[in-house]
Amino acid sequence: MRIRVRPLFLALTLLVGCNGNRDQLLAEIQDPRPEIRAAAVKRLAAQNNADDLVLFTRAAKDLSGIVRGEAAAALGESQDARVVDLLGELLEDPDEAVQGQAALALAKVKNDKAKAYLTLQYGRRGRATRQVIVQALKSTNVATPMATVVAAESKGLWDRNLLALTEGALPERVGAAEELGKSGRPAAVNQLLPMVRDSQVILAAAAVRGLGDAGDSRAVAPIALLLDESFPELRESAISALMKLQDPTAATRLQAVAVEKSAVSPLATDAILTFQRTPATDAALCAIALDGARAEALAAGRAMRSRGGCPAEPIAERLAKPVSAASGLQAVAGLGPSAKALLPKVTPWLNQPDVTLRTLAVEAVTRVGDASVAPTLQKLYEQEIAGITALRADWIPQALPLKYSPELDPSIPRAPGAKDDNRTGKHAQLFERLQALNAARAKEAGRVVVPPRVPSELGDDVEAAKLEPLATLLTGLGALKAPGSLELLKGYANDQSPVLRAAALVGLTYAGPEGVEIARAALLEPDRELQKTLALALAEQGESGQLALVASLPKMGSEKLVVLGALARVGPPPASASEVLQGVVKEGGAEAAVAAMLLGRMGAKDAVPTLLKALDDSNSVARRDVLLALGAIGDAKSAEAVGRDLYHDLPEIRAAAATALRKMNSGAEAEPLEALKGDYFREVRVAAGAAPLKDDAPVAGGAQ
Repeated sequence: MRIRVRPLFLALTLLVGCNGNRDQLLAEIQDPRPEIRAAAVKRLAAQNNADDLVLFTRAAKDLSGIVRGEAAAALGESQDARVVDLLGELLEDPDEAVQGQAALALAKVKNDKAKAYLTLQYGRRGRATRQVIVQALKSTNVATPMATVVAAESKGLWDRNLLALTEGALPERVGAAEELGKSGRPAAVNQLLPMVRDSQVILAAAAVRGLGDAGDSRAVAPIALLLDESFPELRESAISALMKLQDPTAATRLQAVAVEKSAVSPLATDAILTFQRTPATDAALCAIALDGARAEALAAGRAMRSRGGCPAEPIAERLAKPVSAASGLQAVAGLGPSAKALLPKVTPWLNQPDVTLRTLAVEAVTRVGDASVAPTLQKLYEQEIAGITALRADWIPQALPLKYSPELDPSIPRAPGAKDDNRTGKHAQLFERLQALNAARAKEAGRVVVPPRVPSELGDDVEAAKLEPLATLLTGLGALKAPGSLELLKGYANDQSPVLRAAALVGLTYAGPEGVEIARAALLEPDRELQKTLALALAEQGESGQLALVASLPKMGSEKLVVLGALARVGPPPASASEVLQGVVKEGGAEAAVAAMLLGRMGAKDAVPTLLKALDDSNSVARRDVLLALGAIGDAKSAEAVGRDLYHDLPEIRAAAATALRKMNSGAEAEPLEALKGDYFREVRVAAGAAPLKDDAPVAGGAQ
């Protein structure tokens, strides 16, 4: 008898135990601690009780993300068609982790409505969720999941932008015109071409910008005609579009804008500088070197140095006449060593009484770099200094104090109850605290804080413009390494005149290690214009100057951008700069983008771990440049990390990732790369290797 009762007793015991456990879970699902509630939802889901569906539905509205995530997983395990709409809502949850769990849960329901939610939300979600959506669709046996969602996103964007262009208000039409152009579809070009002559300038300018992004050569001629318009916004948009279209046939029209010396002339010059080299672009740059404003002329001349220079005859003709000599000297200054054959035509202008022409001639021979002219410059210096010395004589013979007197020194604490003056009070104390805090932060970061220079004179009686001829001579003497120039320039390195001081420091960059070190030390001063001038001068001195710039980076704050910009302008720094540049990447910010670009140009394989670590920061402004740097370095081991950004919601990031992967040529991520050939954005399709669209052909996946 006992043998028969014992199994029944055990069963009743287990039943009571299960009910007790369930009662405990039902209590825990209402616990104030979210981690307890989440665990209870997970354990209830494991029991697979259909009656618990209402509990999971309620948990899906919980204030805690971890609870909502477990609720999404539990709803998916139920495979009940009634939960699809709720999971669709969770796919839009603010918490990205919840979005991912909702996507996986929808995949378990496996009906058309669930797939529709996944497809629709792909274009609205961030990188991590987009990647999970593709995985979820793959688990539902969709043959080409990513191509499907990319095509759906492309179609949705096209339809929305087309509707806004045709039926929206003016601001909506402006935005839609630009976005349609970014698609690069022939149909978009057909829509935008008639709009470049729209009576509403803001809409016409937007259409022009859109056509620039479209990359269709049909737009070149209509846009080039707009360069004759009088509306600045329309002209700027036209120049920017022509720069993107990269058609050298527009060089002649851009040249006309570049030499008119207007506000848009620099933009026109920059556009021509980006074009592929052709006889037309060479001719345009040579014309700008002669007739453009100073900055544009020097930029055009520098560009022509590496192309063998410009024809000498037109420049020689200008140099033969006083009325046109200034433009000829300007061209020689830009062309530098490539215009050495014109030196005999330039040197006579060194002895002209006209100060402007003489100064231009000094600058021209300095840029040519022929040391034979150094004795002439020394004589000119002696003449110039004789006339300037009397004007710059100290009108207060005693030296000015270099320190505060004790009663005025703001660093000395005042006694309690002392009367406030113009340097104390709450505002002064707050300012002193701020200075102390900034100094402490700089010290902690290893940066050098250079105090403002103490003036040695109350004022200078000589205007800066009158000192320009002397300043030009100082730079020339240093550049041509005239005898005694090092000591001479060192004497001016602390001059009270910013003009003379900057010129001397630039001249010192040519004077070997000692001069480079003096110039490098001046980089740490707060004068931003001086920093820009010196950084570029040092960068142009080759490895020695570039290494000096790199050595200054750890001691700098926001001015790092000045140094990095100078290094980027002249080419990649030596390989030994890699460690310092990696440090800049680790610090993040806008500086990290330029540093990453330089590491890519250097092909610094040792920087790969640092660059990969930078990708962990989802909010990094340098993400695009880091991806491109990894592609330039070509380390196939980083393909997996780079491949994750093929799912990024920003098209420029997707394009950078695709470009990097194709350069690595590792064969990784072939499926998503192929899917991106159907992306809405032209730049992404091109980066993924797609051929240009022809005659309104549908993109991959069937989106029109």
